[in-house]
Amino acid sequence: MTSQPPWPPEGPSPQWSQSWPPHPVPQPQRSSADIAVSIVALVVTALMGAGAALMGLFLLAFLDHCPPATCSIDGAVTAVGTALLIALGMGVAGLVATVVLLVRRKRAWPFAVATLALCALTLVLGMVAYVAAVGG
Repeated sequence: MTSQPPWPPEGPSPQWSQSWPPHPVPQPQRSSADIAVSIVALVVTALMGAGAALMGLFLLAFLDHCPPATCSIDGAVTAVGTALLIALGMGVAGLVATVVLLVRRKRAWPFAVATLALCALTLVLGMVAYVAAVGG
């Protein structure tokens, strides 16, 4: 049986650094402003989505006085449901992307703010589609 050299190797060697164990690579500092803006934007996005879902529920619940000549109940349900589902999907994707970037200590606030803006735009377009469907 062959004798193995000691681990870690003793004495100077060009393969090994001067100190053992090697020092970890320093992590970049987290910006507290980045964390705060990201959290606030994601919380506002969640609250906006919850408010839009509640408003959509009430808009559809009180749709009984819709004149059949100019109103499409199916179109209204589709507009509200589609807008909420798309906004939910974008919100979850933005949340995951923001958390991953925060964990990696990279700048995350642009993703959180973009998530907020895209969800707001989706909900506004859903409201426009709802108004068009009910003939308003």
